[in-house]
Amino acid sequence: MQAYATLMKKVCVIRGDGIGPDVVDAALHVVDAAMGVGALDLFEADAGLSCYKKTGSYLPEDTIAAIGDSDAVLFGAISSPDCGVKDYRPVVPRIRREFDLYANLRPFSNYLLSSKEIDILLVRENTEGLYGVPEEEDAEGVTTFRRITRKGCERISKFAFDLACERKRSKVTCAHKANVLRKSDGLFRQIFYEQAESSMVRQGDSYSCSDDLKTQAAAAASSNERKIVADDIFIDNCAMQLILNPQRFDVIVTLNLYGDILSDELAGLVGGLGFAPSANIGDDLAMFEPVHGSAPDIAGRGIANPTAAILSAAMML
Repeated sequence: MQAYATLMKKVCVIRGDGIGPDVVDAALHVVDAAMGVGALDLFEADAGLSCYKKTGSYLPEDTIAAIGDSDAVLFGAISSPDCGVKDYRPVVPRIRREFDLYANLRPFSNYLLSSKEIDILLVRENTEGLYGVPEEEDAEGVTTFRRITRKGCERISKFAFDLACERKRSKVTCAHKANVLRKSDGLFRQIFYEQAESSMVRQGDSYSCSDDLKTQAAAAASSNERKIVADDIFIDNCAMQLILNPQRFDVIVTLNLYGDILSDELAGLVGGLGFAPSANIGDDLAMFEPVHGSAPDIAGRGIANPTAAILSAAMML
């Protein structure tokens, strides 16, 4: 048993507020049924509004330390204070930036009967853009500073192409607004195509996995014949096409705010936020959470849909 314990993965469980504890309990029940009770080294940490009421902190230092000591985090949902609370720093974006969980992967598939087949991997840049940046007030209003970096664009684009190769996907689409935000979104679009060239092998208007990626996707024995198309689309048109023709999309890679909005739209197409899991992925750590919020009005009533939390736990395993 001692030798096995050294291999046991450490998972920090943050149940949070509202229905967070309800859906995490359901997910852990499924994990126990799938892997056996005690297969993971689970330990608890706290965050959110209820944590603030107990400790005076929405994200205590001991929670940050517990996350840093884990192999993965299973997160429920948290409530935020009223918008009038000016010193509040949103908890989940803080965790993403603190541990550089730069890639947010959100898979969407038809779990309910639908007239349109949907099987889309949404890859969202997770640490830049408009989230967690300074906002300055003046007499006339508020200015928010948006930061897009070459490093951030390169690694999220590479993540999307690597994912497409590993999952045997056929197309990666960059969703942006470079026709208006010509420098920031223009940089993102430019680097997307640069990364397509460097990560892949160009063949006409499409790409094939490079030798390194073929090795990573060893199960794809026929990868020499498999092509991956790289294209781009304006974010507003992307939102419309997801409604009209979602089958045209395979892997979508986009910036932080855009990805947050598109994921709720996609959730609506597959049955609601209760069917939307996610993974926040960095080089050394990953955090898995349902996309939905804390829904305090139905907390503890046994009616919250735990599917997203269960699917998030499955992504963790």
